[in-house]
Amino acid sequence: MQNRDTAKVKNTERIELKNMSKPKIIAIVGSLKKWSYNRQLAMAAKNLIGNRADFELLDYSDVPFMNEDIEFPAPESVTRVREAVKSADGVWFFTPEHNHFFPGVLKNLIDWLSRPTEDEDAPPILSKKPAAVSGISIGMSGTAIAQDHLVTLISYLDMKVMNAPRLTIPHGRKQLNEGGLLSLTVSAPFLEEQVDAFLNFLQNP
Repeated sequence: MQNRDTAKVKNTERIELKNMSKPKIIAIVGSLKKWSYNRQLAMAAKNLIGNRADFELLDYSDVPFMNEDIEFPAPESVTRVREAVKSADGVWFFTPEHNHFFPGVLKNLIDWLSRPTEDEDAPPILSKKPAAVSGISIGMSGTAIAQDHLVTLISYLDMKVMNAPRLTIPHGRKQLNEGGLLSLTVSAPFLEEQVDAFLNFLQNP
């Protein structure tokens, strides 16, 4: 018969194993603006996920323009974002729509992530990585056109895209609180549906 101390140890081990099994999601927001609607949407997703997964917003504001002249050795910021994405179980993109396309800063980041690294035997960073796509805009498109372009690119890079559900939120200003911050109302159930779907997708991509 085990004593109480032994039971505590075994219980701690179970908790640690459970934490280790949590999926890790890297959120990539296609805007560098501090309080962009899409960054706020990402934080809303994080709140809905709670402790069911580790959710981290990727900071790539210091990543330089892709330039083969500085590719090897890679800049420190590039190495950092590569390692963050490589260690994630899934990538969740939150993209604005600029002129019917996703922003250039996001394309630049993906270009860096798609390039070979110093380790010639390492597999492509984005290949086979599960991905979800969301977006909010102030216009009526809800970023649908930008998302289509983004899905074309990341599919080409062999990511496993969760094509349904994808979340497109139009007229984002209609879902702000009195302080001017995003407070999802009619779109909240759809974000919750996507959260549950992506967590399941990570288990069964």
